[in-house]
Amino acid sequence: MTPERFTALTARFARLRVAVVGDFSLDRYFDIDPARAETSLETGLPVHNVIGVRCSPGAAGNIVQNLAALGAGTLWPVGFCGEDGEGFELLKALRAVPGVSLDNFLRTPERRTFTYTKPLVHQPGQAPVELSRLDIKNWSPPPPDVEEELGIALRQLAPDLDALVVMDQASIPGAGVVSAAILRQVRDLTVARPQLTVLADSRHGLGRFPPLIFKMNAAEFAVLTGGRADAALPELAAGAERLAAASRRPVFITLAERGMIGAAPGETAAHAPALPVRGPIDIVGAGDAVTAALTLALAAEATIAEAMALAQAAASIVIHQLGTTGAARVPELRSRLFP
Repeated sequence: MTPERFTALTARFARLRVAVVGDFSLDRYFDIDPARAETSLETGLPVHNVIGVRCSPGAAGNIVQNLAALGAGTLWPVGFCGEDGEGFELLKALRAVPGVSLDNFLRTPERRTFTYTKPLVHQPGQAPVELSRLDIKNWSPPPPDVEEELGIALRQLAPDLDALVVMDQASIPGAGVVSAAILRQVRDLTVARPQLTVLADSRHGLGRFPPLIFKMNAAEFAVLTGGRADAALPELAAGAERLAAASRRPVFITLAERGMIGAAPGETAAHAPALPVRGPIDIVGAGDAVTAALTLALAAEATIAEAMALAQAAASIVIHQLGTTGAARVPELRSRLFP
């Protein structure tokens, strides 16, 4: 990809209208100063004194944040939060993201707000160290009325979309937004609009999903296809080609330090190497940055190789942002690709 092609592709991002349907979390960071450590008089246990609290959208919300950082035009989160303090903070964080409309984001007393609380110990001159995380999750399926409202929102948005991301990050299948009913809605949308860019990612694997653009890691690909996560690159590439041909949609496999493989139906798979590491890294949010970059690039009519180059640059930027749920911006992508 030349600098001129990079400029042409990324300039199209501002015209794109994207919805993200899935599990939105609050990422809440507790910044701890070890110099202020105490011992509890009541229990004798260590006391970690928090000197700062940072909140940002996580899970599907971090994809929204990354889409905005890359300059997407209009963004519609489709999901829910609870009527609790965490929900208040999540809505506040989403409102701060440029281009976001919350008209299709629900607040319901029937759900707790999905929350990752991350205590970070900060030592001068060192990377932050994360202590045991504190999570708030839902462990049962959403109520039927919530599921119905989400389906209505998706149908209403469908005519206005240039791209859709489906993000399943609930701890157990079916306990989040991406239910069987929502997947039927997504399938119907792709039938009605076959040229629409619809990219799916799920921590539970994509076996129950209709044919969409699949983005997965090597372990998820192995579960889906019956292969091996540690297979050599040619074997993974051949598997990606077979899956793309069967689904008639592009397939992307992220391989950490081995880079990424992408295949489109009827084409030879391509490999994008990982960019060099430049010091300490924090992989939190890298997958979301890849999802956002792939989605915008494909909606802007990039080739598979071009989309992966942008995605790998985005991941490289985010992993070097320590102690935060990071995001990559177009000028940073340019600097990484054309130093």
